[in-house]
Amino acid sequence: MIELPPSETLDKLLAVAIDASKQAGDIILGNSGGADVLKSKANSRDLLTLIDPLCEKTIRETILATFPTHQFLGEEDVPPGKEASAAAIEDKLQQLNDADDNDNYLWIVDPIDGTSNFVHGMPLCMPSIAVAYKGQVVVGVIHDPHRDETFTAIRGKGAQMNGKSISVGQQSDIGDAIVAMGSPPAEESMKMSLAALPVLMPKVRTIRMIGSAALMLAWVANGRLTAYWEYDLSSWDVAAGSILIEEAGGKMTDLNDNRWNLRTRKICGSNGGKVHEQILDVLKEANVV
Repeated sequence: MIELPPSETLDKLLAVAIDASKQAGDIILGNSGGADVLKSKANSRDLLTLIDPLCEKTIRETILATFPTHQFLGEEDVPPGKEASAAAIEDKLQQLNDADDNDNYLWIVDPIDGTSNFVHGMPLCMPSIAVAYKGQVVVGVIHDPHRDETFTAIRGKGAQMNGKSISVGQQSDIGDAIVAMGSPPAEESMKMSLAALPVLMPKVRTIRMIGSAALMLAWVANGRLTAYWEYDLSSWDVAAGSILIEEAGGKMTDLNDNRWNLRTRKICGSNGGKVHEQILDVLKEANVV
């Protein structure tokens, strides 16, 4: 049983997350023609622009203006590489173990999910904001400024897009599934994605690589996609989308079918049931482990 803050606190968390997301979204829209690369991070496929830290600064200031004692973890605070990412979330979770109930909140933020899309002027990039309470995600917001679609969820209250309830797709067999996956920058993840493709592609209706984990997770939550899997992602890539999928009636696990948590890096989010099991079975067949 997940322990939840009071309902009025959850509503306030959501309102601030929406406000911060929309402010960052306005910055993204204002630079939607593309952006210069400030530097590459892990490699030439892992990019940082001048706009990423500006969006993160805007989100951080908006959050801390209302919740000055809350913890904050943003992608741009962390050195590149999965080891640094894993260490960052572990450190934050350990700090929360020592916090009292009023300060046991962690905001997990990707200021621009889909930076490569953003650099090339593709309208497939957006902020992703989640709030964890005592180590469990209780609020998530993914705001797509290009389509003016704001995906929101509060634990136990369902998922919405622009204030209207959403639910995952109804596909009951992998053959009817539209499955998303990534084109990851890290070499190990790339190899696993390439290994999965020839085994997975013949079994599904089609595969999509959209280039934004946040968007693919949100689209699973509202049924545009049936499932999305990835070999290695950080907490800020997944946290908001994870609660969207679960609150929309779907399933969010690692590749061994264990429920997703903030330490999980190998992910599969889907409409649940038989399709989820079939995708995990196919990935095992492809030796994606």
